[in-house]
Amino acid sequence: MRLTCSPLVLLLAGLPLAAQNAPNPPASAGGKITKANYELASRWTASKTGKVIFDLAVNPHWLEDGDRFWYVYEDAKGRRFMLVDPSKKTKTLVFDPIKVASALTQATGLPYDSRHLPMRTLKFIRHDAAIQFDVTVPKEAVIPGEKKADTNDSATTTTPDGEEPQQRGGGRGGAANTPVSTTKTLTFEYELAVSKLTLLNDKPAAKPRWASVSPDDKIVVFARNHNLWMMDAENFEKAKKKATDTTIKETQITTDGMEDYSYAARANAGADQQLQEGEQQREQTNQDDKNARVRSIGVSWSQDSKKFALVRRDERKVAKLWVIDSLANPRPKLETQPYAMPGEAEQPVEHMEVFDVASKGRVPVKADLWQDQALGIAAAAQSGRARENEKTEPQWAAAGSDKLYFSRISRDLHRLDLCVADTATGEVKPVIQERMNVYIDITPSAGGGGGGFPLRLINNGSEVLWWSERDGWGHYYLYSADGTLRNQITKGEFVAEQVTGVDEKNRVLYLTANGREEGEDPYFFHEYSAKLDGSGMKLLSPGEANHGIAMSDTGRFFVDNFSRVNTAPESVLCDAAGARIMDLEKTDLSRAMEAGFRFPEPFSVKADDGMTDLYGVMYKPFDFDPAKKYPIIAYVYPGPQTESVTKQFSPKNANVALANLGFIVIEVGNRGGNPQRSKWYHTFGYNNLRDYGLADKKAAIEQLAARHSFIDIDRVGITGHSGGGFMSAAAMLIYPDFFKVAVSESGNHENNIYNRWWSEKHDGVKEVTDKDGKVHFEYDIDKNSEIAKNLKGHLMLSTGDIDNNVSPSNTIRLIDALMKANKRFDFVLIPGVRHGYAARAEYFQWIRADYFCKYLLGDFDQSVDMWELNREKAQDNKAPGAPRQVITTLQQQQRTTSSGGTTVQGTAVQRR
Repeated sequence: MRLTCSPLVLLLAGLPLAAQNAPNPPASAGGKITKANYELASRWTASKTGKVIFDLAVNPHWLEDGDRFWYVYEDAKGRRFMLVDPSKKTKTLVFDPIKVASALTQATGLPYDSRHLPMRTLKFIRHDAAIQFDVTVPKEAVIPGEKKADTNDSATTTTPDGEEPQQRGGGRGGAANTPVSTTKTLTFEYELAVSKLTLLNDKPAAKPRWASVSPDDKIVVFARNHNLWMMDAENFEKAKKKATDTTIKETQITTDGMEDYSYAARANAGADQQLQEGEQQREQTNQDDKNARVRSIGVSWSQDSKKFALVRRDERKVAKLWVIDSLANPRPKLETQPYAMPGEAEQPVEHMEVFDVASKGRVPVKADLWQDQALGIAAAAQSGRARENEKTEPQWAAAGSDKLYFSRISRDLHRLDLCVADTATGEVKPVIQERMNVYIDITPSAGGGGGGFPLRLINNGSEVLWWSERDGWGHYYLYSADGTLRNQITKGEFVAEQVTGVDEKNRVLYLTANGREEGEDPYFFHEYSAKLDGSGMKLLSPGEANHGIAMSDTGRFFVDNFSRVNTAPESVLCDAAGARIMDLEKTDLSRAMEAGFRFPEPFSVKADDGMTDLYGVMYKPFDFDPAKKYPIIAYVYPGPQTESVTKQFSPKNANVALANLGFIVIEVGNRGGNPQRSKWYHTFGYNNLRDYGLADKKAAIEQLAARHSFIDIDRVGITGHSGGGFMSAAAMLIYPDFFKVAVSESGNHENNIYNRWWSEKHDGVKEVTDKDGKVHFEYDIDKNSEIAKNLKGHLMLSTGDIDNNVSPSNTIRLIDALMKANKRFDFVLIPGVRHGYAARAEYFQWIRADYFCKYLLGDFDQSVDMWELNREKAQDNKAPGAPRQVITTLQQQQRTTSSGGTTVQGTAVQRR
């Protein structure tokens, strides 16, 4: 008999046991792995891995002088707050943690120690002479010097955005079930020079989510009942303290806002946006209250604060999409939103408007040119210091308020104009024009540091930096402000990515790029400098690894965080020339290695054409035996906007736990899968969005099986989420004799009912003009339901029931086709979640694990209780007068295996 709980309990206690280092290998038959190692897999979930591997990177917070910065870094010794002065080449503690722990203990009457300081927010104030931070304490704690709240405050709780919440009788859970907060937040100020801690009773209220604040902090814009309103700074301070203060003075700016042609941001705005549950409830509550202040649609301010602009979408004719929130109380709730699908005639119509703060006047921008075009305002680069001060509102790229740069792109994405508008008249002039016969990408990909508009104005606005893929690779070009091309700045068979800085005096561009270094994985990012005349491109962050760059506002220094999947991450500080100034941090993996952690392995193979290089990562079980044969599972996402192939050290990757069950798990790219290669590679799937990546996935697995005898080519699985869910199901239907098992999560199986932007872009839509000059669009795409009859293996489908991105209808239509074809399959509906599975993600990971174990290994956990989750969940059995006990493993833990029918029971209870 083998106890399944003991090794885990000891691992959590931090003991390097031999049993952890050398777990029992799964049983095998004839050299084939046929036993699922749930015990090993359960040790390496993300939550448990986080107890032996801590921070992986340094996130610098730049101070007012622009060069000094602080960061927080956590390892097994605790959390350290560090201050770095690049000019002096020093790295010191921001404060003495022993003194702060002592001061906090005395100030709160609650015990703290220097290794477990509770500050989760921190910022420098008063010209960096002091810090301010929050601490969460029990609500009933008596704090010396704490200002008592008004008696009326007990009925409500202040929400994170400063609004007083409405009664949530109609929200999920209902008012009667809304959890009562058991904690409160205290704000402290700590003077660094004298080590003095002060409780702040009158802390400035946080900026509410509804507020768009001008750069000079004098004006705030928001929406109410679909229209725009504004208030000045004095009234904004009142609103932050008490949202319902009757003395607040506000000014209404517009009167023509209406539902589906609104100035208010939608509560569940954006097909890809998923707010945290509580935040979303609060947003929806405010939307339902016609008098509540809500966020306006994206406001972009002129740098002088005199004007602001926005793009308003007329969706009144766009057909609606519905989901039913079955968990809403007191009764299920219908959610409705406009949702444009591909090929439909009625699409959102976008209008750009400029508002003058002083006059409250409005000027429409005369941007109309193509039917169903899209508009986007070009924003200025945002400084790190501005973000530290919560100055996150977008500002116009041009200085002043007389010119507004924006993009205009056709529905088929074959035509793109960079335009400039006269904000006084609304007149528009095209400056740069792009034309292609496939879709035009308007921004560098996010992989190099966040994505963004491809425009940067320099030299007092007389010159324009512009990014384009016109020569087949993403590169930067230098233009005069009138649209005259001066020269190409970067060139070659690599992709220039994010601008990290511009030295205008010395005419140098700093940027990230990938694919330039010979012999490296082409997805590895590096930092470079290049002269604006197109000469002298220089590598600044050498080393075969993926480099994440954070440059100071002055452009004199940058922090380089670098790693590979098979190396410990390091963080260093460099100057603008790339010279290393000092080492900052290196992740300590010693405890993880003692516990049995093993690195995944990068590899490369050829695509199905036999020529194109594909790059991937292989995850093996930590008890891997090369003499055995393992099933192989491909974790997939086909792109085209990204490939889900890990490039940096990511120990909490869910594929680690999946592999430890007894599988070889791989991530590998495919043609058509990533914008960080050539335009040819990126658009390989254009006009063939269903099948384009499957041949490459199959070819990769075949090559790996030929290369490694431990891979069982007769037991192949595939899984993925969203586009990966779509691809997983398609693989079972296109190659039904090769792929044996698939778990398909929230797949866009029917791209004809997925959102227009993604489907039309990546598969293509044809613009047709008839003899009368009327424009219409023709669209057609292959769907998974059309080939449902091909299914031979085991397929599990899943979806969230309120997914307003990839509608559950995608999965339901495939289910219908499978039923009509008389196919057996499995289906899991996840209540109360949208496109991401949120709090149910870990639950579904074990459902997925069971499925692969059952059909690829022939052995799976048949117990009702998920002991893998239950033993980590604290269960409060506290009764009146009884001591509190926390159960870290399921008290009567049962596991029944399909192969032997044995039952193993164990108990592990910790008391405190």
